Amino acid sequence: MRCDPRFPHHFPASIWARPVLGACVALACASMATAQVPGTDRPAAAPSLGEVVVRQVRDEGDYATRDVLPLSHDVIDTDAKGGEQGRTLGEALQDLPNVSVRDAPARLAVGAASSSFARDGNTGINIRGLGGNRVLMTVDGVRLPRSYVSRSAIFDREYLSLEQFKRIEVIRGPASALYGSDGMAGVVNFVTYDPLDFLLDESGKPTKAVGGRVATGWSEDDNGYSLAGTVAGRASDSVQWLLSANRRTSHELQTMGRNDQPNANRTTANPQHDGDTAVLGKLVVQPNSAQRHVLTLERTERNSTVDLLSSRAVQPSKPGDVLNEDSRYQGTRDRLSWDARYELGTAWADQLRTIVGVQRTDSRRVGESDLFSGTHRVRDNFYGERAWQAGARAEKLLRHGDWTHRLTYGADYVRSNIRNLYDGVAPLPPETFPFKRFPDTRETSAALYLQDESVVGDWSLTPGLRLDRFAVDVTSQEGYFPPSKVPGKSLSGSAASPKLGVLYRATPAWSVYGQYAAGFRPPEAGQLNDQFEYLAPPNTRVVIQPNPNLKPEKSRGFEVGVRGRMENLSLDVAAFTNRYSNLIVDAEFVREVGNERQFQSVNIPRARIHGFEVKGRYDWGRVAGGRLLNTFAFGMARGTNSDSGKPINSIAPALLALGLRYDTAQWGFSADLRHHAAKKARDIDSEAIMAARAGTQFATPAATTLDVGVQWRPRKDVRLNVGVRNLTDRKYWLWPSVYGVAGSSPVRDAYTQPGRSAYVSLVMDF
Repeated sequence: MRCDPRFPHHFPASIWARPVLGACVALACASMATAQVPGTDRPAAAPSLGEVVVRQVRDEGDYATRDVLPLSHDVIDTDAKGGEQGRTLGEALQDLPNVSVRDAPARLAVGAASSSFARDGNTGINIRGLGGNRVLMTVDGVRLPRSYVSRSAIFDREYLSLEQFKRIEVIRGPASALYGSDGMAGVVNFVTYDPLDFLLDESGKPTKAVGGRVATGWSEDDNGYSLAGTVAGRASDSVQWLLSANRRTSHELQTMGRNDQPNANRTTANPQHDGDTAVLGKLVVQPNSAQRHVLTLERTERNSTVDLLSSRAVQPSKPGDVLNEDSRYQGTRDRLSWDARYELGTAWADQLRTIVGVQRTDSRRVGESDLFSGTHRVRDNFYGERAWQAGARAEKLLRHGDWTHRLTYGADYVRSNIRNLYDGVAPLPPETFPFKRFPDTRETSAALYLQDESVVGDWSLTPGLRLDRFAVDVTSQEGYFPPSKVPGKSLSGSAASPKLGVLYRATPAWSVYGQYAAGFRPPEAGQLNDQFEYLAPPNTRVVIQPNPNLKPEKSRGFEVGVRGRMENLSLDVAAFTNRYSNLIVDAEFVREVGNERQFQSVNIPRARIHGFEVKGRYDWGRVAGGRLLNTFAFGMARGTNSDSGKPINSIAPALLALGLRYDTAQWGFSADLRHHAAKKARDIDSEAIMAARAGTQFATPAATTLDVGVQWRPRKDVRLNVGVRNLTDRKYWLWPSVYGVAGSSPVRDAYTQPGRSAYVSLVMDF
């Protein structure tokens, strides 16, 4: 394939990430070499500081606090997995009820309409039937950028390296009362390692001067290799530091397809090469017992190159038929944040936490095509955000008679400057490169919130209220789809998000709770002003129109639940119903006028999603010299467009997950069985999905898979993990990954999940 000099085949790689990784590994190896003296072996995992969760008071708490929250939540402790944690976000969250992650193969990425992907809830995490930017994702409390979908490119939100995180915290259900608009469906917070996590001795005391970890791994299904190193140290009694880096290279994720022809009939994966790099640095200063400051610098970088063999025409004959095509992607995220905590003990606050963060994210996807007509086509898509975030939260504990009140109040401010650019070679009329799909925009939000956790006897009552003011301001019309018929529009408004939670401790082992929570989400810049049109062969004009009249989404959620905490059994059961007004659906087909097909982001006046979840574990205690544990989870949901009576397509089928763990001093065994229910035709609105294509949406059949793994611990500080995914080599599909695939498609197998594959990883602490 020819290469236009303006669009290089290889993006510039990070000039400092790899040296930092090498330095981390070298320091770690040196430290391990000097640390191998009798009696200094570290336990299999860093001693726990207490399992914590994103609390309804937006802070960390003890393990016991999880059971007093009137909401559904999960904590994934990656340290406890001992190196078994997933490589991807989908693997890390795959056993949570009513939680899914979309991961579709790279096919037809250049010049092909992405309307099958440009749909609500199909990029990023989906919680209880809604996803995309309705799920707030944060790293150490700093918000991740939003996803964005254009006609020929998808920019997701996975600017993440899971090796950097010790814990993933998930809130299932509306959380706008404390987190704002992006928490309408739920919250996922990623917590990075702290220096103290590596400086604890066998007794759990922070006495070590230097500590860290080295980890490496390989996976068969994408032929991926990873290397990670972390070093932490104590400069003085009041200063600690941490430096961590990791690198992963991989290839295409295998499918169960068998057709490897280099054309549109292909069902095996397209050749692909990925490289992910992440660096994390922390400086912790604790001048006295009343304050603690954490300065964090983080960079993640993702690179991917795909040879799109599946784009090639089987028998090229028309001018627009593709002879060769490839796609290249680079995404970077840089973060600098300062997190400070103060013990005040004043009349207005006992504790104060402030956080200030700046973040820069850039995503670029370049595709090149050689056409039968002799045309060399290039499509260069760019999306970037510059964000500044500040927040302050105070807490005060008050007692009045038999009542205890924990007041939490604070303020948030977030400002994001958003840019996009669409460039290339050989535009389709009426395109004129370069141009912007939507004008440069500044999004701001400011909020005040208050919550009161009140406890009297066996009852807990938690009212809360958040007041938000938002603005989506066009800062420049320059380059906006020239010549745009209508200038880009701005939007502003305000919203109040109340909540009320009640919990009753019926016995020491059982409690029941209920919660009402309201939420909202304003339209995004791309939804308000996204504009695009082109002439598709043979003579169809496709038009994506802006919609400056979009209304903010609103929700009202109700949840009731029961919790049981017994000696051997832990059980959580929850039922929920969420009612929505003005849900925004992207790129909805709205009308056909002559040879023109018009699409637009639109509001669904009313919708409802309801469902239930069960999760828990049973500890069998000591069995044959080891500990035996079972885990279980089940979740299902249904959704309906209340105006049309048709189903909501973004809801995944029910999932049953059963796990078994058996551990001895040196060995561990795990087995995970997952049953994915079928997606029924009655639960699919094919007309909404396939509006621009012929046929009906493919309904995924039911499937059951089994993963097994073994862990060997030759020493307390060394763990070797070996396992097999999809042991029975089952051919199956996941609903979020086939959205937009017709049931009659001859290439459905291209969207299958990998067959049987092995993995191995080695983790060494020092």
